Amino acid sequence: MIILTKKDLFNESAVDGYMGWALLSNRNYNELFNRVAAMLIRRLFLLILMTLLALAGCQEEITPEKVTSKSTRLISPASSETQLKINQETLYRGATEDVRIDAAMIMLFSDNPQARKILIDALMQGENKSARVAVCKALSASRETRMAVKNKRDFIDPLAEVLKTDEGATARAAAEAALLFEYDEIAGVLEPIVRDSSFPVKARLNVIYALKVQLDVRSITRLSELIDDKDPRISSAAADALDSIGVPVGKDPRRRAQILSELRTRGMERFQREWMIRQEARLNELEKQQNQWKKLYLDALDKIYAGLVDDGQRSKLLVEYLNSPEQAIRLWALEKVSQWRIGTQAKLPNEMGSVLVKLISDDDRNVRLAAAKLLSLTGELSSAERLAAQFSIEQDEEVKQELFVALGAACQYALVPTSGVQLSPELRSQTLDWAVIYLNDGDPRKAHKGAEVIRKLLEPGGLDVGEAAKYLDLLVARYKKPEQSGDGALQGDLLATMARLCGQNAYKPETARRFAVLFEQALKDESEFTREAAVDGLICIDKTRALKLLARDYVNDRSQVVRNRVIELAAEVGGKDDLNWLWDKVGVNAESKSAWQAMLRIFAGSDANVIESWFGRLESQPGSEKLTNEQRIAFFETAEKKANVENRSKMIRSVREKLAQLYSKTGQFQQAAEYLGKLRETAQTPEQREAALVQLLDVYLRWPKVDSAAWVISNCLLEKDLAPGSKVIHTVEAFWENPTGGTDPNVVLDALRKIQPVENRPMWEQNLARWSRRFQPAAHPNDLKPRGG
Repeated sequence: MIILTKKDLFNESAVDGYMGWALLSNRNYNELFNRVAAMLIRRLFLLILMTLLALAGCQEEITPEKVTSKSTRLISPASSETQLKINQETLYRGATEDVRIDAAMIMLFSDNPQARKILIDALMQGENKSARVAVCKALSASRETRMAVKNKRDFIDPLAEVLKTDEGATARAAAEAALLFEYDEIAGVLEPIVRDSSFPVKARLNVIYALKVQLDVRSITRLSELIDDKDPRISSAAADALDSIGVPVGKDPRRRAQILSELRTRGMERFQREWMIRQEARLNELEKQQNQWKKLYLDALDKIYAGLVDDGQRSKLLVEYLNSPEQAIRLWALEKVSQWRIGTQAKLPNEMGSVLVKLISDDDRNVRLAAAKLLSLTGELSSAERLAAQFSIEQDEEVKQELFVALGAACQYALVPTSGVQLSPELRSQTLDWAVIYLNDGDPRKAHKGAEVIRKLLEPGGLDVGEAAKYLDLLVARYKKPEQSGDGALQGDLLATMARLCGQNAYKPETARRFAVLFEQALKDESEFTREAAVDGLICIDKTRALKLLARDYVNDRSQVVRNRVIELAAEVGGKDDLNWLWDKVGVNAESKSAWQAMLRIFAGSDANVIESWFGRLESQPGSEKLTNEQRIAFFETAEKKANVENRSKMIRSVREKLAQLYSKTGQFQQAAEYLGKLRETAQTPEQREAALVQLLDVYLRWPKVDSAAWVISNCLLEKDLAPGSKVIHTVEAFWENPTGGTDPNVVLDALRKIQPVENRPMWEQNLARWSRRFQPAAHPNDLKPRGG
């Protein structure tokens, strides 16, 4: 019978030797941390269990019936001599340590005396260290199985032999195996060795380690006594051992005796608890330092990566680090590859494909998850077969779901005729079967993933219509499930999947026939997301019919997305009947710009009569307040094109007059001058010609193009003299009152003076004289008047 005791807390090496090493090298910090964490967690668990048993007032006997099935399998006794020989051969020559330990465990609990002899002989011999270690670790493992080892004292002397003759890991394994015994059972063989200076130093050092892991007041007392040993190596090792378990090393025998007395008073249980607290604090500090080293290293990698401008160099670096033995480095590389793919939307280099696919079977769960998420975005790099194989054996549910999504992407890419990748019909069928399982799962996220994979495998076509219809019907059935009605998000997701299926051509009649009624019904759903998906579905089936339905009741839907979709649809297939509701949106809400663009598209596809019928509305005061000058210009440019096509000369002139005014008003003087030139050339009456010239003069003055303005006036003087009240003179006077464009009036006046009329024009000369007195009084001292006169 084996009783759970306090000594069970300590069955591995102390961690102190590793801590200093970890601070000097960050190459194996994960291995160190994992080992230390595992050890301390196990000890903490045992401490809690021991405390609970103590509180209960009993120490429970742990019988073989309470051993796990795995342990039972390991320690099943051999039933024949042949099996015993196989076990012996495995112990000495097994391919791995685990296999050798399994063989030792089976013989350890065998009733065959020869099995016990094989184990003892393995400890006593020194040639095959692997066999020695395996037996030692089997003895240690037997304590964890809680099954009693019969005649366990048979192993005391053989373990002592190992401590006397071996060193390193083998000796430490023997020291830890000695924890199978109470201290008083092994003190008789350990203490003589460590006290006797005639024993080799390595043997005495091995026993010091064995005393340390015993963590008993008596073993600590022996270590304290060794501080005064004549051999400095023994003295130093004893001091280090005490320090590693949190026992102060006194400077003299009196102080050390006082420490031991205090330890006996406090008791080992309290000492162990305090030691555990100290170790946990040291572990936290080690973890903190580990994270600091990790951050420094990853920051350095970031800088190196950021400094690479060539994609080839970046790819080479990432491939190298994707193959790193360190989990943190692989995750870093996966993050960079993901940023590359998402940020550039470009295909990744082909050489990354095999590495990424390999990582889906990585030992680390987080690496597998990150690799699967990345492969879901890069179907062109994936191997559907490898993904399917890993999906079949993956145990982590989150990783399994991402593998499933990646498998769908890989299959979709392989089904594209130009991909150059072959997908077997069997794998396509198997993936669809998995997708159906996901589709019918109660988890909405899994159901959505199942629907999306079905879509990806149906979109490329290639299945019989009847086979495809089976999966379409399954989508409809899942959407109609009674418990489905309360989940607006999943309803919307399923409708969105159906909408995308309606947008492809392979099975469009089948999808339209099944999904159209669902889309129309969903327009009344309270969920905005569901209505948005329904609108997309109706648009994919028949845009014209969808617009007629949506324009009737949904142009002012609560969903901004729905309103935008209807406007976009009107821009694409709308007609004159849609202009009125679009006009109601112009200038009054967030859809103003898109509504106006839709109107312009409709105007571009309408005849001249429709466009002309809107002149009055756009030119009215409410209309001018709704539209910017730029929007009005865009409308009249469309009108001009349509009038030219239909040869509507009167409409053309009207439109050009409006465009000339708008271009001038917005400072687009070159365009204004071009249109005024066209109006002058096509003028049917002198009044039309004069009006064009007057407007052109105003444009040139405000542009400014002074020489061109003088040319316009010169042309006017060819026909008649210019009286002070004429339109030309009025235009010049208006410019004098409000010069624009930074033009100096004196520059304009000088240009006007250079005009040489071919005939006598006295009124023009009077105008010049009046302007000269106003702007250049010093040139006319005998006729000065106020500047404003």
